[in-house]
Amino acid sequence: MSVEIVRNYFKENNIDKEILEFPVSSATVELAAQAVGVEPARIAKTLSFYTKEKDAAILIVTAGDMKIDNSKFKHFFGMKAKMLAAEDVEKLTGYAIGGVCPFGNPENTSVYLDVSLKRFETVFPAAGSANSAVELTCEELEQDSKAKEWIDVCK
Repeated sequence: MSVEIVRNYFKENNIDKEILEFPVSSATVELAAQAVGVEPARIAKTLSFYTKEKDAAILIVTAGDMKIDNSKFKHFFGMKAKMLAAEDVEKLTGYAIGGVCPFGNPENTSVYLDVSLKRFETVFPAAGSANSAVELTCEELEQDSKAKEWIDVCK
């Protein structure tokens, strides 16, 4: 199960955080917000995009109420935003749809954090499965995800 990848990643990187597992799905922002008991904006959704080479992924973690701004994305990455096709998600991110998260990804996967998250004290990214999450401060998310940088690519 993919949550085990996150558990092992946390253990290997000395991250002492409890992974929350729910008896219900947390695969969408709305379902995750209900499962955690917070407003949807505090769900840190991980969006996956192709790189120019199409053999790796760019992961962008945003606040749950945000959408990617195509012109900002193109300006920052130098290419049009193209989300991963369903059949490529697990292969390029390490996780199935609904559990994609910024932890323990394949080596050629790059993680970026959108500034939309910074308005919250803590946020809740998925933890590798469609019924899990972990509560982190933005600083912890940056450190624990090994994010390349904070960017502004949302509307």
